[in-house]
Amino acid sequence: MAEDFQFLPPKSINSDVPIFQKLYDFYKELYLAQNKFPKAHKYTLGQTLSNNSLELFELLFLAGRRQEQKLDLLEKADAKLESLKTLLRLAKDTQCIDNNKYLQLESFLQEIGKMLGGWIRHTKQSA
Repeated sequence: MAEDFQFLPPKSINSDVPIFQKLYDFYKELYLAQNKFPKAHKYTLGQTLSNNSLELFELLFLAGRRQEQKLDLLEKADAKLESLKTLLRLAKDTQCIDNNKYLQLESFLQEIGKMLGGWIRHTKQSA
């Protein structure tokens, strides 16, 4: 009954920042898709996708809090995002998710990438 589970937006300082909301929405959809992964991939590829998404959350959160390490954390987040894109494509290619779900999740990652790229450019200009 995972489909009945309601995700509520976090009540934190970052909940109104668009990149956090977009990543939150991505994770919600990924979670629902992961429940439908074949058993052989649910706890390997599916769990790796989930873990990388959560690590991306952490990197972005820390970048928002640690001014002296911001650029380094944002660049690590960018690498984590690229890893997520590759793993998501692998999930599609191994038929863990269908093309429509892949396109939906990929569009979230594309938007997150644009936001992250803007954040990185702004941080470099401010330095």
